[in-house]
Amino acid sequence: MAHSETEPPEEETLRRWERKQAQLKANVIEEDTEEWQKDSTFAGLERVGGVDLSYAKGNNTIACASLVVLSYPDLEVLYEDCQMVTVSAPYVAGYLAFREAPFLVEAAQRLQEREPGLRPQVLLVDGNGVLHHRGFGVACHLGVLTGLPCIGVAKNLLQVDGLAKDELHKEQIRDLQMGGAMFPLRGTSGRVLGMALRSYNKSTKPIYVSVGHRTCLESAVRLVQSCCRYRIPEPIRQADIRSREYIRKNLSSPLGGTSPGPGRKEEAEPKH
Repeated sequence: MAHSETEPPEEETLRRWERKQAQLKANVIEEDTEEWQKDSTFAGLERVGGVDLSYAKGNNTIACASLVVLSYPDLEVLYEDCQMVTVSAPYVAGYLAFREAPFLVEAAQRLQEREPGLRPQVLLVDGNGVLHHRGFGVACHLGVLTGLPCIGVAKNLLQVDGLAKDELHKEQIRDLQMGGAMFPLRGTSGRVLGMALRSYNKSTKPIYVSVGHRTCLESAVRLVQSCCRYRIPEPIRQADIRSREYIRKNLSSPLGGTSPGPGRKEEAEPKH
């Protein structure tokens, strides 16, 4: 699948992006920083955010950036912001944030200006956190730039540090018998990069949870699990639903549909 209709970046752009990732990565905090995280029931947590970018069908430069804020633990939508954007940066594996994050950061800034009282206390991101080629996926990127605790939730396994969709991995997935069952994603380096979680009893596919910013993995997994009515946690699911509906209402044929966009198909390359 062609990931983008824009030209591939020059080597200097990739080097600049890599330097920026390394610079921002130094600010990632992989531990709990909030009082509500210390409570087993997350007492004090009232607002959970979710972000998504959906692309117009057949056009990977036209997209809708969506941010929603849900009440917790009821998971009712308190706020939504959908805005059509033109995506100019190319898709490059491992550098998704440079293509999409600026629009999501702007959405967070608009929320702060319009409804500061609805600022989310944590943000769930459709993509990876420290489970990434250089340990700094889009969930880390958004966390550092917004200052919010962030959690990466990916639909597919990013195969880094020896992690692979091999027979062992498939067997481990089969052993996840019920919602809430999980196993650690330990790379060949010995580091646990995330957790494979069966988030929903009726789902046979796990989701892959990793730390983005200002949370530990244990808290991240517990929170994601508590936000799942279906396989995908409700904040991300609602952001996705609303961004696709916004495109349908605001774009006429032939761009009147949506597509998963770069790396977003269920079996496509995972988002990072």
